[in-house]
Amino acid sequence: MDAPLIGVLALQGGFAAHTRMLDELGSRVREVRTPGDLEGLDGLVLPGGESTTMTLGIDREGLAQPLRELVARGTPVLGTCAGLILLDRGHLGVMDIVARRNAFGRQLHSFEEDLDFADLDGPPVRAVFIRAPWIEEHGPAVQVLAQVDGHPVAARQGELLVLAFHPELGDDHRLHALFVERVRAFSAGQSE
Repeated sequence: MDAPLIGVLALQGGFAAHTRMLDELGSRVREVRTPGDLEGLDGLVLPGGESTTMTLGIDREGLAQPLRELVARGTPVLGTCAGLILLDRGHLGVMDIVARRNAFGRQLHSFEEDLDFADLDGPPVRAVFIRAPWIEEHGPAVQVLAQVDGHPVAARQGELLVLAFHPELGDDHRLHALFVERVRAFSAGQSE
């Protein structure tokens, strides 16, 4: 199978680090800035950044409805930090979660934490939290994958995977590889 084509929302935030990691995993990557950039994607990453600025950019570029339609088609989406916020009920409204912005505090309260994921082999994931949200509320279709102090910081709902931290800032490719596997499975199902 050809390398999957994965879009990375590139309006603001940490899109370059995601692009690098996806390249290293053998994916083709397209920066997404307009609705036309969503055409033909097998998956999409919504990176960390500043969620208000990203929301304004999504509105300015007319991306909100095309993003909702992409999710409705079952396209796998990875949302990290601000990307988690963008997917919640109060923003794009495509994932049955409510995110609490800056839940762990301001920039100076940034921290790292080792997280265990049942879906991953090997040691815990070293998670980097920078002005991170947590999932304050979620519906029954949402599977919580990891928590910090009892607060959900990683979850899945169908083909949506959200992480309150920045997996792109380290050398551990396992979470991106897990996402790419889901993208490949989706793409293979589409071509049948």
